[in-house]
Amino acid sequence: MAPSFPDVLPIGAQHPRGRALLAVRKDSVPGRILVEGSWEHSQLLSTPTVIDTFYYCAEVCEQPRTAAEIAARAREVYRISPKLLARVSRKSRSDGLISIARLPEWRAEELRLSESSLVLVADGVEYAGNLGTLIRTVDAARADCLVLTSRRARPNHPAVYAASRGMVLTTPVLEFTSIASAASWLRQHEFEVHLADPAATGSYKAPQYQGRTAFVVGSEGEGLHQAWHEQGFKKVSIPMLGQADSLNVALSAGILLFEARARKEGW
Repeated sequence: MAPSFPDVLPIGAQHPRGRALLAVRKDSVPGRILVEGSWEHSQLLSTPTVIDTFYYCAEVCEQPRTAAEIAARAREVYRISPKLLARVSRKSRSDGLISIARLPEWRAEELRLSESSLVLVADGVEYAGNLGTLIRTVDAARADCLVLTSRRARPNHPAVYAASRGMVLTTPVLEFTSIASAASWLRQHEFEVHLADPAATGSYKAPQYQGRTAFVVGSEGEGLHQAWHEQGFKKVSIPMLGQADSLNVALSAGILLFEARARKEGW
């Protein structure tokens, strides 16, 4: 069933807006992210996010009211063919709804911190799925922001939106050009910083986590960059009781963040 707004001829991959869609699908356009599917769009519509372009496929669209609502918010609206939809879609079922949305721009100097702020720093994140899950975890623990250093995964990768459950649109994500500048920012704002290191002798249960707290987690492949170890921050570990020597980075981050949140709020 077609959406209830004026119909237009479908565009193809060679149309300028068709090429723009393919570029965003490849996460090659900074600041823009691909959103597709009914649930994903419901999350998008619940935020003030700017929707640059909305594409719908009338042949498979089963959510005319949702499509009309997206169209009313979008700056441009185009109909696409099933062929282009199949080429662009990253899902087995997209509901014929695809948008190009603007990621919010977060600046460190604009972040409002409290006396008990909680921050997660992720160093060298390699996979979009992990990045999205870290963003979702930061939101779930009501941490103030996610700080990225030496990141490899791009925040505008479509998989980040899916893994974060749309929280990439509302969770502050700060990126620093160097580990030294990130460490300087943490010191400037008087954070007690804990490096998550499987080799550390101190358990994550030992600190009191009062005041401003930050955890630094590394990539699953290489762990924390040596530059973080050279900063002189404290180290904590999560005891491993089985044969594995470490946990998934997002799971580790969740354990650490919720432990600190529980201490701060007296759970």
